[in-house]
Amino acid sequence: MYQESPVVKLLSKLVSIPSINPSLDQELIGCGEEPVTAFLEENARNAGLVTERQKVATGRDNLLVRLTPAGEVKNRVLLAPHLDVVPAAVEAFTPKIIGNQLHGRGSCDTKGSVACFFQALLDLASSSQRPEETEILFVGLVDEEFAQAGSRTFAESTIMGDLAIVGEPTGLDVVSSHKGSLWIQLETTGKAAHGSTPEKGINAIEKMHQAMNLLLGEYQNSLNSKSDPMLGRPTLSLGAIKGGDQPNIVPSRCQLELDRRTIPGETVESVIEELTSLFEPLKTSAPKIKISRSVPCPALNTDPSLPFVRLFLQCTQQQKVKGVPYFTDASPISMGGTPSIVFGPGNIAQAHAEDEWIDLSQLEQARSIILNFLRELP
Repeated sequence: MYQESPVVKLLSKLVSIPSINPSLDQELIGCGEEPVTAFLEENARNAGLVTERQKVATGRDNLLVRLTPAGEVKNRVLLAPHLDVVPAAVEAFTPKIIGNQLHGRGSCDTKGSVACFFQALLDLASSSQRPEETEILFVGLVDEEFAQAGSRTFAESTIMGDLAIVGEPTGLDVVSSHKGSLWIQLETTGKAAHGSTPEKGINAIEKMHQAMNLLLGEYQNSLNSKSDPMLGRPTLSLGAIKGGDQPNIVPSRCQLELDRRTIPGETVESVIEELTSLFEPLKTSAPKIKISRSVPCPALNTDPSLPFVRLFLQCTQQQKVKGVPYFTDASPISMGGTPSIVFGPGNIAQAHAEDEWIDLSQLEQARSIILNFLRELP
């Protein structure tokens, strides 16, 4: 049954293309996003759709596919999934259908969204029905899994829409809010000395230990006192630490990498101010603070009362939008002026898993929802 479905056939083909993000592909197994871009581009042209490429980096382009309305363009809706996947073994790119599941790298994150968005667009294009005044723009984005260069490049362009539906495995929930992401590096410095005479040195790791006590105690308590109605509290994770060279040398340097997830209302500046104030009692032992991720990753907070969001909710037969803790391309696109929501088939728990899979009934349902939405556009 599922093997004969156009959207399942499309997903199987997409999974078979190892579009590992080049910035993550240390084993050189993949081919980057280009073969997926070219495959979708050819299929779009064969369907009579207008295609365009948007250069992001050498050999890496966003793919834009347009379905023009019957009349003058007064509105624009974007369908925006990403085309890259995280690394996996070679065999993970051989799709396998087991029962009602399709297994393979990217099936859930997020080629399931690519397939249902693109197939819905093809289905609409092949019919006699199209919106009167709303342009539909499929945007296949590169580099979501590393630095979101694709969505950031798109956001810097002059193209804006009334709504962007960003493809991610939300389990068909409509997501209007997600946390932001800050990567912060703390660094303490000391003075090296022989391990047999530690009193002659200044131990940078011991300095960092003092900072960590404050982070895990006082600072965690302050985060617990904050809350967002949809996202809950902001979080802090101590992700990586490096200090010293060998046991018999007093370490002169220590670095700690933090992952700070923000909620709406928090900014880079406010978080840095919090940490600076937190470490003040340490005086000369206080760590230096710097942002280690150079691109902005603020929280997403789209107004659920916007007309196109309400229309999409109606098509999903859901009453309320939801929030999620992870970061997506919706934030950069929203920064570029297009209100964005997140939606797609699949469970986020399967994303990046060794045995990644997607429920095919959910894939079919997602395609139907998107197609119904496109048919309802003005």
